[in-house]
Parts: sequence; structure tokens; C-alpha cells
Amino acid sequence: MKRAELVFIPTPGMGHLASTLAFAKHLLDRDDRFSITVLVMNPAFAPTNHSIVQLIAASDTRVRFIHLPQVDPPPKELFFRSVEKFITEYVENYKSHVKEAIINHVLSASLPLAGLVVDLFCSSMINVAHELGVPSYVFFTTNAAFSGFMLYLPTRHDQVGIEFRETDPESVIPSYVNPVPPGALSSFALNKEGGYICNVNLGRKYKEADGIIINTFSELESHAVSSFFNDGIPPVYTVGPMIDLKGKTSSEDNQAKHEIMKWLDDQPPSSVVFLCFGSRGSFGEPQLKETALGLERSGHRFLWSVRLPSRDDGLAKPTDAENLEEILPPGFLERTRGIGMICGWAPQVEVLAHKAIGGFVSHCGWNSILESLWHGVPIATWPLYAEQQTNAFQMVRDLGLAVELKINYRLGSGVLVMAEEIENAVKCLMEADSEVRKRVKEMSIKSRQAVIEGGSSYASLGRLIEAIIANVTVPARKFYFLSFEKPHQNFLKLVFRDLHTNFNNRNEDI
Repeated sequence: MKRAELVFIPTPGMGHLASTLAFAKHLLDRDDRFSITVLVMNPAFAPTNHSIVQLIAASDTRVRFIHLPQVDPPPKELFFRSVEKFITEYVENYKSHVKEAIINHVLSASLPLAGLVVDLFCSSMINVAHELGVPSYVFFTTNAAFSGFMLYLPTRHDQVGIEFRETDPESVIPSYVNPVPPGALSSFALNKEGGYICNVNLGRKYKEADGIIINTFSELESHAVSSFFNDGIPPVYTVGPMIDLKGKTSSEDNQAKHEIMKWLDDQPPSSVVFLCFGSRGSFGEPQLKETALGLERSGHRFLWSVRLPSRDDGLAKPTDAENLEEILPPGFLERTRGIGMICGWAPQVEVLAHKAIGGFVSHCGWNSILESLWHGVPIATWPLYAEQQTNAFQMVRDLGLAVELKINYRLGSGVLVMAEEIENAVKCLMEADSEVRKRVKEMSIKSRQAVIEGGSSYASLGRLIEAIIANVTVPARKFYFLSFEKPHQNFLKLVFRDLHTNFNNRNEDI
């Protein structure tokens, strides 16, 4: 096969963008016949992410980025009623810009379009693929169990017709080994403001795709992966773990990174517990006080990323704390000097790779879980939002790969995690010969084996590549004309150019 183009469409947000780019680079490393274009949407309220994308782009020139025009977001009120519904509506507003960008910047090139790779919140772009007559593949930045939950939602909804309720008994969900209690479900599952039904519709749409790509590996989620072999579910390709082992550090963060890594260099092996809660993780003063007391009483060394909630309407990212003496318990900083370090932003990937790290108190974002498993660092679960509660449930109850600090905690609930709970979880997490630590070390080896030749994810990626290639039989452009009521002028030129070429070559049935 000659070279072919793939268009990646990630949800705006660094976690989704980073995972998408990791997969794009992974694919290019495996097969250089592909050319990849990433269509970048702007965040709805935050500043544009052009500078971050430029930093990423500079590290790998094989991927082309096209920044889409800004669109008007849905009303802010919707964001507070249902984040998922807000995101899906915001992404849907980009459909015309996505189609325009593909026509003007992708189809105008000589390479055939092999398909669209869309993020899990970008399922409306499957319609764009239908209109353009090309395959679509859904890329899940979450794990297989949660992906299975999303695919199960339409079936459940057809049976019961309403959202989950906090008073429900535990739910039997095919992709989880054990029944899932309501408190371990993602907030959207309980949401009556459009969040639940929005995700039901996403689950239905996924089944129209030509394939589902998941950043996981079968040795980690064998039960979840086996649950996909049902009628109506597209082929599933497990291609992980895909993580950016080098990380990306902006120039303003270089000094902080240097200080953190220098401090870790001075600590004994596996002696430090690392607390970090993702780009949007933050706590108010009462919770920070309890966390400080729990850490101090645990007696373990710690590296603690402290972020404060934004002072505006809750949409801005957390900020670094500048007045720790006023926030933390009196004398805490002095008493823990030498055994603890508090920072704002932290280079998570590099920290987890450091020999001094012995445990990770985490919000259980999927990227963070994969990074910790890769480096053999056990987790204590403290989920905050999105699918993190189900991630925590799976890691503790289904897989036995994490220590339970909390499973049902939700950011903004007003619940305090007390110092005693934190102390006990950290002590358990840092046990040198615990069963959890042994299993995590074993899974670390399996995660690295999965992505090399002969590994399960290596083979699965090969099957995906074969499927993509098999679908590139003719230039996709010639199918698009009928899907437009008013064809774009440049697009018509492309159609007639293809017809002319095919007629002259006589090697395709036109």
C-alpha cells in the first residue's frame, strides 16, 4: 500500500490531547506509511492551547497540527449541571469546521484518507466520517472496563429507562468482575440534568464506528477485554500502555522540576510517597490540614503537590499555594523539614520513574494509573471526578493492584477525608513486602512486554493497521459529493480531479 492519511480528532484538554498524541506517535513508530494530522479544538473557557501544542509538536515533526477556529460554547450553566453534556455539545459545534479542515487541508493532498480517529467525547464526528465515506475509529483514553460500561449503557437504558440512583443495589456490569456499588459509579451515571442520557447516546454512537481503540493491555484487563465479544460491538484493539515517558516541561517549570528531582536524589530508595492529583485536582484548606496531619503521623517521607481551587467560578485551573504557613497546621513545615517536600506543579512521569518513590496517592486518572504500573509504583486511591471512581473500584476490588484510601469520594461533595484514614492508607501503601506491591511489580513487567514484538498490544496494533489498510481501497474523496447539499468549490475540484485521474488510469471502478 502507498502512504495514507489519518485524521485524529481529540477532545480539548491536555489529558485527552496527550493520550491521542501518544497513540499517534506509537502508530508512526510502528508503520511509517501513515501520515497523521491532528485537528486541535480550543478549550471552551481556558486560554488557547497553542503554546502547549507547539511544545509537543516540536518534539515530533511527523505529526501535523491544524488549529480549528474558536466556536461559541454552550451556556456556562450547562457545565455545572453536566460536564459531559457540555463537552459533547461543545465538540458538536465544531463539526462544520472539522469537515472544512479535512476538505481544504487533507483531501487537497495526494494521499488517500484512511479514516478518522475520534476521541470518546467526539463521537459526533463519526457522522462526518459517514458523510465523507471513510472509516471511523473511536479512541478511548480511558480503560477497557469503563469503555465496556459506556457500551453497556444503551442496553441497560433500553431495559430500565432511567439513570442510576444512589439507592440502587450494586450493578452487574459485564466489563467489571464484581458488582459495582452506586458510589463507585461516575457522577454522570447519577446525573438527571442530561449527563446520563448524553452518555447513553455516546454509547450508541460508538457502535457505528469501524473499530474501538483502547489504551490498555489484555494482561491487565483480561475480564473487561473478553466482555467485548458480543454482537453489535465493533472490533476492539488494545494498544497500550501508551505513555509519554519523557514528559513535557515548559521553560517556566524547568526550575521547579530541577529542585524536585534534586531533592529526590537525596532520598533513600522506595522511601517517598508521592501525592499528586492531576491537572484539575485541588483541595480546600480543611482537607489540606487533614492531609498534612495524616502524612506527618504516617512517619514516611513525602513529595506533595499542593494545588488550591481557583477563586473564580470554578472553571479555571487550580493554582499553586503561596501561603502554606497560613494553610497547613501550625509548625507542620518546620517539623517535616528534611523528610517532606511540598511543590505546586510536579513532573509526574519523571517523579514516578525515580528510584526514591515507593508509593503514589493518586486521583486515579487512567494515564496516571498506567504510568504508575509501568514504573512498578503502587497506588492509594483518592478519585475526584469523571471516571476516576470506577477506576479506583477496579484497581482495588477487581484487580488487587491498589490500596483503598477512598473509592467513592467526589470533588465538591464537602466530605472530608480524615487524617487517620490518610495515615493508615499511606502506611499500608508503603509496606515493603505487601501483596499489592508484589502484584504491581509483576504487572510492571507485563506492561512492558505487551508493547514489544511478540506482546499482546504489539499484535493488536498490527491487526488494527491491517484493518485500516484493508479499508483504503480507493481515494475516499469520490464518495463525498452526495453528502453535501451545497458542495464546497474546492471540494468539487477535488472530485473531478479524482474522476479524471481514475478515468485515465483505468485501474479503479468509478
